[in-house]
Amino acid sequence: MIPEERLEQITQRFQYLEAAMADGALGGDIAVLAKEYSDLKPVVDQIMAWRQLVTDLAEAEAMLADPDMRELAEEEIPDLQAQIPGAEHALQLALLPRDAADARPAMLEIRPGTGGDEAALFAGDLLRMYQRYSESRGWKFEIIGEQASDLGGIKEVVAHIKGDNVFARLKYESGVHRVQRVPETESGGRIHTSAATVAVLPEAEDVDIQIDANDIRIDTMRSSGAGGQHVNTTDSAVRITHLPTGLVVTSSEKSQHRNREIAMQVLKTRLYDQERQRIDSERSADRANQVGSGDRSERIRTYNFPQGRMTDHRINLTLYKLDQVMQGDLDEVIDALTADDQARLLAEMAQ
Repeated sequence: MIPEERLEQITQRFQYLEAAMADGALGGDIAVLAKEYSDLKPVVDQIMAWRQLVTDLAEAEAMLADPDMRELAEEEIPDLQAQIPGAEHALQLALLPRDAADARPAMLEIRPGTGGDEAALFAGDLLRMYQRYSESRGWKFEIIGEQASDLGGIKEVVAHIKGDNVFARLKYESGVHRVQRVPETESGGRIHTSAATVAVLPEAEDVDIQIDANDIRIDTMRSSGAGGQHVNTTDSAVRITHLPTGLVVTSSEKSQHRNREIAMQVLKTRLYDQERQRIDSERSADRANQVGSGDRSERIRTYNFPQGRMTDHRINLTLYKLDQVMQGDLDEVIDALTADDQARLLAEMAQ
Protein backbone atom coordinates (compact mmCIF):
# COMPACT_ATOMS: atom_id res chain seq x y z
CA MET A 1 0.00 0.00 0.00
CA ILE A 2 1.05 3.63 -0.48
CA PRO A 3 3.18 4.92 2.43
CA GLU A 4 1.10 6.89 4.91
CA GLU A 5 3.66 9.71 4.96
CA ARG A 6 3.09 10.32 1.25
CA LEU A 7 -0.66 10.48 1.79
CA GLU A 8 -0.09 12.92 4.64
CA GLN A 9 2.10 15.15 2.48
CA ILE A 10 -0.61 15.33 -0.17
CA THR A 11 -3.29 16.05 2.42
CA GLN A 12 -1.27 18.78 4.10
CA ARG A 13 -0.49 20.47 0.77
CA PHE A 14 -4.17 20.40 -0.14
CA GLN A 15 -5.16 21.87 3.23
CA TYR A 16 -2.61 24.66 2.77
CA LEU A 17 -3.97 25.52 -0.67
CA GLU A 18 -7.54 25.37 0.59
CA ALA A 19 -6.81 27.74 3.50
CA ALA A 20 -4.80 30.13 1.32
CA MET A 21 -7.57 30.31 -1.27
CA ALA A 22 -10.16 30.95 1.43
CA ASP A 23 -8.02 33.80 2.81
CA GLY A 24 -7.32 35.19 -0.63
CA ALA A 25 -3.63 35.04 0.25
CA LEU A 26 -2.30 32.92 -2.57
CA GLY A 27 1.11 34.11 -3.68
CA GLY A 28 2.70 33.61 -7.07
CA ASP A 29 0.58 32.60 -10.02
CA ILE A 30 -2.96 32.22 -8.67
CA ALA A 31 -4.11 30.31 -11.75
CA VAL A 32 -1.32 27.74 -11.36
CA LEU A 33 -2.02 27.22 -7.65
CA ALA A 34 -5.77 27.03 -8.24
CA LYS A 35 -5.13 24.32 -10.85
CA GLU A 36 -2.96 22.41 -8.35
CA TYR A 37 -5.82 22.61 -5.85
CA SER A 38 -8.27 21.34 -8.47
CA ASP A 39 -5.93 18.49 -9.43
CA LEU A 40 -5.36 17.46 -5.80
CA LYS A 41 -9.02 17.48 -4.75
CA PRO A 42 -10.05 14.14 -6.34
CA VAL A 43 -6.88 12.56 -4.92
CA VAL A 44 -7.64 13.84 -1.42
CA ASP A 45 -11.26 12.69 -1.76
CA GLN A 46 -9.97 9.16 -2.47
CA ILE A 47 -7.57 9.36 0.48
CA MET A 48 -10.42 10.39 2.80
CA ALA A 49 -12.70 7.64 1.49
CA TRP A 50 -10.02 4.97 1.99
CA ARG A 51 -9.10 6.24 5.46
CA GLN A 52 -12.75 6.29 6.51
CA LEU A 53 -13.18 2.64 5.53
CA VAL A 54 -10.03 1.65 7.45
CA THR A 55 -11.25 3.56 10.50
CA ASP A 56 -14.73 2.03 10.29
CA LEU A 57 -13.20 -1.45 10.08
CA ALA A 58 -11.00 -0.85 13.13
CA GLU A 59 -13.99 0.41 15.10
CA ALA A 60 -16.11 -2.57 14.04
CA GLU A 61 -13.39 -5.00 15.07
CA ALA A 62 -13.13 -3.26 18.45
CA MET A 63 -16.88 -3.72 18.88
CA LEU A 64 -16.42 -7.50 18.83
CA ALA A 65 -15.34 -7.30 22.47
CA ASP A 66 -18.70 -5.81 23.46
CA PRO A 67 -21.35 -8.55 23.77
CA ASP A 68 -24.10 -6.03 23.03
CA MET A 69 -22.42 -4.87 19.80
CA ARG A 70 -20.85 -8.10 18.64
CA GLU A 71 -23.67 -9.16 16.32
CA LEU A 72 -23.76 -5.78 14.60
CA ALA A 73 -19.97 -5.83 14.23
CA GLU A 74 -20.02 -9.30 12.69
CA GLU A 75 -22.46 -8.00 10.07
CA GLU A 76 -20.43 -4.89 9.25
CA ILE A 77 -16.92 -6.35 9.14
CA PRO A 78 -17.27 -8.53 5.98
CA ASP A 79 -18.84 -5.65 4.08
CA LEU A 80 -16.07 -3.23 5.09
CA GLN A 81 -13.37 -5.78 4.29
CA ALA A 82 -14.88 -6.23 0.83
CA GLN A 83 -14.90 -2.47 0.14
CA ILE A 84 -11.33 -1.73 1.16
CA PRO A 85 -9.49 -3.37 -1.81
CA GLY A 86 -11.58 -1.39 -4.28
CA ALA A 87 -10.98 1.85 -2.40
CA GLU A 88 -7.27 1.09 -2.24
CA HIS A 89 -7.12 0.47 -5.99
CA ALA A 90 -9.05 3.69 -6.70
CA LEU A 91 -6.57 5.55 -4.50
CA GLN A 92 -3.62 4.05 -6.35
CA LEU A 93 -5.12 5.15 -9.68
CA ALA A 94 -5.70 8.65 -8.31
CA LEU A 95 -2.02 8.83 -7.32
CA LEU A 96 -0.71 7.84 -10.75
CA PRO A 97 1.31 10.55 -12.51
CA ARG A 98 -0.89 12.57 -14.83
CA ASP A 99 -0.04 13.41 -18.40
CA ALA A 100 -0.14 17.21 -18.37
CA ALA A 101 -1.65 17.17 -21.87
CA ASP A 102 -4.59 14.87 -21.07
CA ALA A 103 -7.15 17.65 -20.66
CA ARG A 104 -6.07 19.48 -23.81
CA PRO A 105 -7.72 19.71 -27.23
CA ALA A 106 -5.98 17.71 -29.94
CA MET A 107 -4.97 17.80 -33.56
CA LEU A 108 -5.92 14.64 -35.47
CA GLU A 109 -3.92 13.83 -38.60
CA ILE A 110 -4.82 10.94 -40.93
CA ARG A 111 -2.89 9.89 -44.04
CA PRO A 112 -3.17 6.80 -46.26
CA GLY A 113 -0.26 4.38 -46.05
CA THR A 114 0.30 1.33 -48.23
CA GLY A 115 -2.62 0.32 -50.43
CA GLY A 116 -3.17 3.07 -52.99
CA ASP A 117 -6.78 4.12 -53.61
CA GLU A 118 -8.12 1.65 -51.07
CA ALA A 119 -5.86 3.14 -48.37
CA ALA A 120 -7.19 6.61 -49.19
CA LEU A 121 -10.78 5.33 -48.92
CA PHE A 122 -9.97 3.71 -45.58
CA ALA A 123 -8.43 6.98 -44.35
CA GLY A 124 -11.80 8.60 -45.14
CA ASP A 125 -13.58 5.87 -43.15
CA LEU A 126 -11.31 6.54 -40.16
CA LEU A 127 -12.04 10.26 -40.39
CA ARG A 128 -15.79 9.60 -40.24
CA MET A 129 -15.26 7.16 -37.34
CA TYR A 130 -13.52 9.83 -35.27
CA GLN A 131 -16.10 12.45 -36.26
CA ARG A 132 -18.89 10.22 -34.97
CA TYR A 133 -16.98 9.40 -31.80
CA SER A 134 -16.44 13.11 -31.18
CA GLU A 135 -20.14 13.79 -31.71
CA SER A 136 -21.06 11.06 -29.20
CA ARG A 137 -18.90 12.76 -26.56
CA GLY A 138 -20.12 16.26 -27.32
CA TRP A 139 -16.76 17.43 -28.68
CA LYS A 140 -16.33 20.07 -31.38
CA PHE A 141 -14.75 18.51 -34.48
CA GLU A 142 -13.39 20.93 -37.09
CA ILE A 143 -11.54 19.93 -40.26
CA ILE A 144 -8.84 22.53 -40.84
CA GLY A 145 -7.07 20.94 -43.80
CA GLU A 146 -8.11 18.20 -46.22
CA GLN A 147 -6.93 16.78 -49.55
CA ALA A 148 -9.40 14.41 -51.21
CA SER A 149 -8.46 11.57 -53.54
CA ASP A 150 -10.06 11.02 -56.95
CA LEU A 151 -12.32 8.20 -55.70
CA GLY A 152 -13.65 10.09 -52.68
CA GLY A 153 -10.99 9.01 -50.22
CA ILE A 154 -8.48 11.18 -48.40
CA LYS A 155 -4.87 11.94 -49.24
CA GLU A 156 -4.43 13.89 -46.01
CA VAL A 157 -6.64 15.46 -43.36
CA VAL A 158 -5.97 17.53 -40.26
CA ALA A 159 -8.75 18.12 -37.75
CA HIS A 160 -8.99 20.13 -34.54
CA ILE A 161 -10.97 18.52 -31.71
CA LYS A 162 -12.06 20.46 -28.62
CA GLY A 163 -13.86 19.17 -25.53
CA ASP A 164 -13.34 17.48 -22.17
CA ASN A 165 -10.25 15.24 -21.96
CA VAL A 166 -9.89 14.96 -25.73
CA PHE A 167 -6.21 14.00 -25.73
CA ALA A 168 -6.65 11.62 -22.78
CA ARG A 169 -9.20 9.63 -24.79
CA LEU A 170 -7.60 9.78 -28.23
CA LYS A 171 -3.86 9.57 -27.54
CA TYR A 172 -3.87 5.77 -27.89
CA GLU A 173 -5.14 6.10 -31.49
CA SER A 174 -1.73 7.16 -32.83
CA GLY A 175 -0.22 4.52 -35.07
CA VAL A 176 -0.84 2.44 -38.18
CA HIS A 177 -4.39 1.17 -38.69
CA ARG A 178 -4.70 -1.79 -41.05
CA VAL A 179 -7.83 -2.77 -42.99
CA GLN A 180 -8.68 -6.09 -44.61
CA ARG A 181 -11.66 -6.05 -46.97
CA VAL A 182 -12.81 -6.46 -50.58
CA PRO A 183 -12.47 -3.04 -52.24
CA GLU A 184 -15.41 -1.69 -54.25
CA THR A 185 -13.10 -1.59 -57.26
CA GLU A 186 -12.19 -5.29 -56.91
CA SER A 187 -14.17 -7.35 -59.41
CA GLY A 188 -12.72 -10.71 -58.36
CA GLY A 189 -13.88 -10.54 -54.75
CA ARG A 190 -10.36 -10.77 -53.36
CA ILE A 191 -9.58 -9.40 -49.92
CA HIS A 192 -7.03 -6.58 -49.99
CA THR A 193 -4.91 -5.31 -47.12
CA SER A 194 -4.07 -1.63 -46.84
CA ALA A 195 -3.23 0.84 -44.10
CA ALA A 196 -3.53 4.43 -42.91
CA THR A 197 -1.56 6.33 -40.29
CA VAL A 198 -3.21 8.26 -37.48
CA ALA A 199 -1.44 10.84 -35.34
CA VAL A 200 -3.10 12.50 -32.35
CA LEU A 201 -1.17 15.49 -31.04
CA PRO A 202 -2.04 17.53 -27.94
CA GLU A 203 -2.69 21.14 -28.85
CA ALA A 204 0.14 23.44 -27.83
CA GLU A 205 -0.47 26.52 -25.73
CA ASP A 206 1.42 29.77 -26.20
CA VAL A 207 3.41 29.13 -23.03
CA ASP A 208 4.60 25.76 -24.38
CA ILE A 209 6.20 26.86 -27.62
CA GLN A 210 7.72 30.23 -28.45
CA ILE A 211 8.60 30.57 -32.14
CA ASP A 212 11.16 33.15 -33.19
CA ALA A 213 9.98 35.11 -36.22
CA ASN A 214 13.43 34.61 -37.75
CA ASP A 215 12.94 30.82 -37.60
CA ILE A 216 9.96 30.70 -39.97
CA ARG A 217 9.29 31.46 -43.63
CA ILE A 218 5.73 32.31 -44.63
CA ASP A 219 4.66 31.85 -48.26
CA THR A 220 1.29 32.74 -49.72
CA MET A 221 -0.14 30.69 -52.55
CA ARG A 222 -3.20 30.82 -54.75
CA SER A 223 -5.94 28.57 -53.38
CA SER A 224 -7.57 26.14 -55.78
CA GLY A 225 -11.32 26.61 -55.81
CA ALA A 226 -14.19 24.31 -56.67
CA GLY A 227 -14.41 25.49 -60.28
CA GLY A 228 -16.61 27.91 -62.25
CA GLN A 229 -17.84 30.90 -60.31
CA HIS A 230 -16.51 29.47 -57.06
CA VAL A 231 -12.83 29.67 -58.03
CA ASN A 232 -10.89 31.54 -55.35
CA THR A 233 -8.75 34.07 -57.22
CA THR A 234 -6.96 35.54 -54.17
CA ASP A 235 -3.60 34.49 -52.78
CA SER A 236 -5.10 33.13 -49.56
CA ALA A 237 -3.39 29.78 -48.95
CA VAL A 238 -0.54 29.99 -46.47
CA ARG A 239 2.50 27.75 -46.10
CA ILE A 240 4.78 28.13 -43.07
CA THR A 241 8.21 26.51 -42.96
CA HIS A 242 10.00 26.14 -39.64
CA LEU A 243 13.60 26.51 -40.71
CA PRO A 244 15.39 24.83 -37.74
CA THR A 245 13.37 21.59 -38.06
CA GLY A 246 12.19 21.67 -41.67
CA LEU A 247 8.56 21.23 -40.60
CA VAL A 248 6.12 22.56 -43.21
CA VAL A 249 2.43 23.27 -42.59
CA THR A 250 -0.18 24.69 -44.93
CA SER A 251 -3.73 26.02 -44.61
CA SER A 252 -6.09 26.83 -47.46
CA GLU A 253 -9.14 28.51 -45.96
CA LYS A 254 -10.61 31.52 -47.79
CA SER A 255 -9.23 34.01 -45.29
CA GLN A 256 -5.47 34.54 -45.43
CA HIS A 257 -5.50 35.89 -41.87
CA ARG A 258 -7.34 32.79 -40.68
CA ASN A 259 -4.89 30.60 -42.60
CA ARG A 260 -1.95 32.15 -40.77
CA GLU A 261 -3.64 31.45 -37.43
CA ILE A 262 -4.41 27.85 -38.34
CA ALA A 263 -0.97 27.15 -39.79
CA MET A 264 0.81 28.66 -36.77
CA GLN A 265 -1.34 26.61 -34.37
CA VAL A 266 -0.62 23.40 -36.29
CA LEU A 267 3.10 24.24 -36.35
CA LYS A 268 3.15 24.91 -32.59
CA THR A 269 1.29 21.67 -31.96
CA ARG A 270 3.74 19.62 -34.05
CA LEU A 271 6.75 21.27 -32.38
CA TYR A 272 5.18 20.65 -28.96
CA ASP A 273 4.63 17.01 -29.87
CA GLN A 274 8.25 16.72 -31.02
CA GLU A 275 9.40 18.04 -27.66
CA ARG A 276 7.06 15.66 -25.81
CA GLN A 277 8.42 12.76 -27.87
CA ARG A 278 12.00 13.80 -27.11
CA ILE A 279 11.28 13.89 -23.38
CA ASP A 280 9.32 10.63 -23.48
CA SER A 281 12.02 8.86 -25.48
CA GLU A 282 14.51 9.70 -22.76
CA ARG A 283 12.33 7.75 -20.33
CA SER A 284 11.27 5.04 -22.77
CA ALA A 285 11.16 4.37 -26.50
CA ASP A 286 7.42 3.76 -26.36
CA ARG A 287 5.97 6.93 -27.89
CA ALA A 288 8.75 7.61 -30.40
CA ASN A 289 7.75 4.68 -32.63
CA GLN A 290 3.96 4.95 -32.47
CA VAL A 291 3.14 6.34 -35.88
CA GLY A 292 5.83 4.81 -38.08
CA SER A 293 5.99 5.05 -41.85
CA GLY A 294 2.62 3.56 -42.80
CA ASP A 295 3.96 0.09 -43.47
CA ARG A 296 1.46 -2.69 -42.69
CA SER A 297 3.95 -4.42 -40.37
CA GLU A 298 3.80 -1.48 -37.94
CA ARG A 299 0.09 -1.86 -37.31
CA ILE A 300 -1.49 -1.18 -33.94
CA ARG A 301 -4.97 -2.25 -35.00
CA THR A 302 -6.64 -4.34 -37.70
CA TYR A 303 -10.15 -3.84 -39.05
CA ASN A 304 -11.23 -7.09 -40.71
CA PHE A 305 -14.48 -6.50 -42.60
CA PRO A 306 -15.17 -10.07 -43.85
CA GLN A 307 -15.06 -11.33 -40.25
CA GLY A 308 -16.64 -8.24 -38.73
CA ARG A 309 -13.88 -7.86 -36.16
CA MET A 310 -11.50 -5.25 -34.87
CA THR A 311 -8.27 -6.33 -33.15
CA ASP A 312 -6.01 -4.04 -31.17
CA HIS A 313 -2.63 -5.77 -31.27
CA ARG A 314 -1.11 -3.85 -28.36
CA ILE A 315 -3.42 -5.47 -25.82
CA ASN A 316 -4.65 -8.48 -27.82
CA LEU A 317 -8.22 -7.22 -27.70
CA THR A 318 -10.63 -8.48 -30.36
CA LEU A 319 -14.17 -7.14 -30.70
CA TYR A 320 -16.70 -8.65 -33.09
CA LYS A 321 -18.59 -5.40 -33.52
CA LEU A 322 -16.81 -3.76 -36.43
CA ASP A 323 -19.94 -2.03 -37.74
CA GLN A 324 -20.44 -0.27 -34.39
CA VAL A 325 -16.74 0.62 -34.16
CA MET A 326 -16.78 2.26 -37.59
CA GLN A 327 -19.84 4.19 -36.46
CA GLY A 328 -17.74 5.70 -33.67
CA ASP A 329 -18.35 3.21 -30.85
CA LEU A 330 -14.77 3.35 -29.55
CA ASP A 331 -15.23 3.54 -25.79
CA GLU A 332 -14.69 -0.17 -25.15
CA VAL A 333 -11.30 -0.32 -26.85
CA ILE A 334 -10.18 3.07 -25.48
CA ASP A 335 -11.21 2.05 -21.95
CA ALA A 336 -9.21 -1.17 -22.33
CA LEU A 337 -6.13 0.71 -23.57
CA THR A 338 -6.45 3.17 -20.68
CA ALA A 339 -6.72 0.34 -18.16
CA ASP A 340 -3.65 -1.36 -19.67
CA ASP A 341 -1.65 1.86 -19.41
CA GLN A 342 -2.77 2.33 -15.81
CA ALA A 343 -1.71 -1.23 -14.97
CA ARG A 344 1.74 -0.52 -16.41
CA LEU A 345 2.06 2.67 -14.36
CA LEU A 346 0.90 0.86 -11.21
CA ALA A 347 3.55 -1.81 -11.78
CA GLU A 348 6.21 0.86 -12.16
CA MET A 349 5.00 2.62 -9.03
CA ALA A 350 5.21 -0.62 -7.06
CA GLN A 351 8.87 -1.17 -8.00
